Amino acid sequence: MSKHSFSVSSNRQLASDDKNRDTFLTLHTASFKKIAVYIVLSILITILLNSIVSGQNTLVQQDDFKKTLHDRSVKIINTLEITDSEKYAFVVNLLADQYFNLNIVHDKTKESVAAIKSLQLSDEEKNNRIQKEEKEKTAQLSDLHKKFIVQLQSYLTETQIEKIKDGMTYRVMPVTYTAYQDMILGLTAEQKEKIYNWLKEARELAMDEGSSEDKHKVFGKYKGRINNYLSAQGYDMKAEEKAWQQRIKEKEAAKKNANGK
Repeated sequence: MSKHSFSVSSNRQLASDDKNRDTFLTLHTASFKKIAVYIVLSILITILLNSIVSGQNTLVQQDDFKKTLHDRSVKIINTLEITDSEKYAFVVNLLADQYFNLNIVHDKTKESVAAIKSLQLSDEEKNNRIQKEEKEKTAQLSDLHKKFIVQLQSYLTETQIEKIKDGMTYRVMPVTYTAYQDMILGLTAEQKEKIYNWLKEARELAMDEGSSEDKHKVFGKYKGRINNYLSAQGYDMKAEEKAWQQRIKEKEAAKKNANGK
């Protein structure tokens, strides 16, 4: 075989090899692109499905929460003895909506405060921003409170509205007011009025709190104010409470003996 023939044959072989390699690379690249597209699509589908499931779970949780608020509202409104079924349903929904809207305000503020605390800011700047959020929350709660009371006044008597207020605050006001009168037997009319008004003020604020704990904190603050006032009026609060507890024990013992006879 001549050198020319060998050279031509070699060139053909090299050309064939290059073609095969190019074909392989083309096919390999195409396959890689398909795999990449498949992976991307799979990720997107997974994210979409997770988003849908998360949304569904959120809706389920929200429905469950609304049911809890509705059931709570029913228990309170049942004490009003409303005979009109349409009015009854309206007031129940009105109270449930109030609970729900209050919760939105509190949750939004908590999220905002948490976000502020995570920022790389000075403590002073963080405190300023947090105070601004708290002021905005107070304003929103006050607005909700006023509108709620106005709506109640269009459908209910003052006595019924009082029952709703007590229901929303676990009847802490009447129970505490009675306790002070039982504890300090010599309270004057002026002192009773001050105690009543402070507890009434506490109840208005406690109505707008988002949890049982926070509602009781409001009353705790005002009870501290009342105790300081009574101490300034000359009462020994520890001695008064000790004597009151003793009277309660004696009353329970007497009742037990009476039942035993």
